[in-house]
Amino acid sequence: MTVTTENLGSPDIEALPERDSLIVRCWNLVRRQPLGAAGLLFIAIMTVMAFGAEVLTSINPEEQMFEHMLEAPSWEFLLGTDNFGRDIWTRIIYGARTAMLVGFFAAFFGSVIGLMLGVGSAYFGGKIDLIFQRVMDIFLAFPSIIMALAVVSVLGTGLQNVIIAIMLPMIPQCARVVRSSALSIREIPYVDAARALGYSHGRIILRHMSPNVMAPFLIMFTSFVGQAILAEASLSYLGLGVQEPIPAWGLMLQGGAEEYAESAPWAAVFPGLAITFAVFAFNLFGDAVRDVLDPKLRSR
Repeated sequence: MTVTTENLGSPDIEALPERDSLIVRCWNLVRRQPLGAAGLLFIAIMTVMAFGAEVLTSINPEEQMFEHMLEAPSWEFLLGTDNFGRDIWTRIIYGARTAMLVGFFAAFFGSVIGLMLGVGSAYFGGKIDLIFQRVMDIFLAFPSIIMALAVVSVLGTGLQNVIIAIMLPMIPQCARVVRSSALSIREIPYVDAARALGYSHGRIILRHMSPNVMAPFLIMFTSFVGQAILAEASLSYLGLGVQEPIPAWGLMLQGGAEEYAESAPWAAVFPGLAITFAVFAFNLFGDAVRDVLDPKLRSR
């Protein structure tokens, strides 16, 4: 009896190994990077909380219930209430939205601008690269939080200005790292071939060099998100970030960290834990991305 591929149903049989191999690859990735997988899981949970806050709670985060001021955690208020009677659980999950928006947009724009500047500096070289590096040295001489404070003091507070203030210190950091990778790519023959074919500088930078520095770019981006969340909380705690009544973790610390440290510690403990876990999760995930994308670490 002759067995043909029609009798075996080859499309279905071929599809099964593909699905199995995808599951196996995901499991191997989780097995090799368990901390990175844990970080990614927490990031996913925080994202669901941030953008599904209306489903997770029916309480208005700005609602002040003075009859429930500084109530301890209970079934009615899972994480207690603050000094204005506002539900801390509700404000934490709405604050996650603020943290994710500021963290993502600041890290994204800071990384992308740094990517373009770093690759462009490496591509043109010469005096352009020299001048660019000295300008980057000036920016890198200032601590990130000091520069952010200076920008906010000039532009003023508010969500948009906070994103700009946090984004600016990230640009030279990303540009430096990307430039070091782009310098070696510039010497590869296909870049010379693109020049010989008459391609514009912009096309060579965007289509031929930038895709080849995606590994350091992605590593910097994931680490920047955690840094941006921490910077936003710091600025809000100092009163120079997001302003009331917008829920923000830094504002929650500002309102309960000192005055109610003994009488109502939950007012500061839970926002502090939210900031800690969020930053820790992005750091874990960033380290895992680095290990996966770095050929030296991947081969071990």
